[in-house]
Amino acid sequence: MNKIITTDICVIGAGSGGLSVAAGAVQMGAKVVLIEKGKMGGDCLNTGCVPSKALLAAGHAAENARRASRFGISTGPVEIDFGRAIDHVHSVIAGIAPHDSVERFEELGCTVIQAEARFTGPAEVVAGDTTVKAKRFVIATGSRAAVPPIPGLETVCYFTNETIFENRVRPEHLIIIGGGPIGLEMAQAHHQLGAKVTVIEMGTILPKDDSDLVAVVRDRIKADGISLYEGAKTKEILDVNDQIRVVIEHQGIEITLEGSHLLLATGRKPNVENLGLKDAGVEYTDRGISVDARLRTSNKKVFAIGDITGGLQFTHMAGYDAGIVIRNALFRLPAKVDHSAVPWVTYTNPELAQVGLTEKGAREQYGDDIRVVTWDYAENDRARAEAETEGFIKVITKPNGRILGAAIVGRQAGELIGVWSLAISNKMKIGAIAGMIAPYPTLGELSKRVAGAWYTPSLFGEKTRRLVRFLLRFA
Repeated sequence: MNKIITTDICVIGAGSGGLSVAAGAVQMGAKVVLIEKGKMGGDCLNTGCVPSKALLAAGHAAENARRASRFGISTGPVEIDFGRAIDHVHSVIAGIAPHDSVERFEELGCTVIQAEARFTGPAEVVAGDTTVKAKRFVIATGSRAAVPPIPGLETVCYFTNETIFENRVRPEHLIIIGGGPIGLEMAQAHHQLGAKVTVIEMGTILPKDDSDLVAVVRDRIKADGISLYEGAKTKEILDVNDQIRVVIEHQGIEITLEGSHLLLATGRKPNVENLGLKDAGVEYTDRGISVDARLRTSNKKVFAIGDITGGLQFTHMAGYDAGIVIRNALFRLPAKVDHSAVPWVTYTNPELAQVGLTEKGAREQYGDDIRVVTWDYAENDRARAEAETEGFIKVITKPNGRILGAAIVGRQAGELIGVWSLAISNKMKIGAIAGMIAPYPTLGELSKRVAGAWYTPSLFGEKTRRLVRFLLRFA
């Protein structure tokens, strides 16, 4: 017989966003049902952020060994056991998994159902042999790898982010279609671990980031030996004698590439299928579920968060959304999302981090009524000491110093962007960063120095010199 559960909140999807809602709500006293048809932890833990950064760490370690001679250290030829690198990836996943496990959430007080969920009405979901009736629902089913309609693709074996981390044999030649963060991170990781790599991108790489900073990443990728084709159309894919042949059109010329393995990194597709959204009265398209600023769907009892909404597809964005939903669903507070200070990072070497408006975005919104300042890693003593002087920081402000955006390309850019995210979210002016005390020598001084550079024209200008000379007459 069908079991019926009545609860306060029913969360569909146990990825980062769903888990955050479930954990927060149950610890605040709400009755919570959590439904997940696949692996707990979702894409981030199992096939996304965690495994990709673990594989990158292995690749960066190999590259650091190769470059140790710049410090007078000789390591000899670097030997790579690709299978052990993959073991490292899975050990990291295994170490985090208990935190996202069924057991932990049941200990917190959640009722966890491992089955596919489907709405059968505006306030009712069926999962397995259980019917869940709830006061509020949260859809957090995430997204999956999008597969483009390339002629011949169905005739070859290929990887996506959902399968690449199961491969234990180093590719002889990995061809990657897609030059976004996933494509470039996997390109660099595999290249550093000894594979030949080619990247094909129909537009420009990292199109959402500042083009000046992207140029630094592009130059490093090419210098490392990764083949990059931007503005290239993939016309056909063939299986020729167990080799993957990719035919592209690049700068008006047809080029044929041959590789041993193929990775698709061509974007994400929201998981809106088979949820019974029409029965729930929830409006959606193939781009995701429509939500208002409070993350409510067209059915005000149903919220949607994370990738399923088709917005910014970051794990930390899903976590942020979870906080908005908890304030609305539990406390009836009209909390609204604010995307003005959402940071993101591409974890290549050098890293590229962005928060707020890019220079292009700022000029589109404010015209020439902005100021742009930069500071090079080469002017930072810690970067010099570590022989990592590649990159720079760029900050965009209003003429009054109000910070609109910041971008960093270079070592530990992802760690450095946080202070700028804090500044933008609190509507701070650049003087706050210029006035902070940064420990020496640290890369954190980059933020203080670029902020100080904002004041250079006025601080060391002729007006200031005249004022100082005048005041010194009375000393």
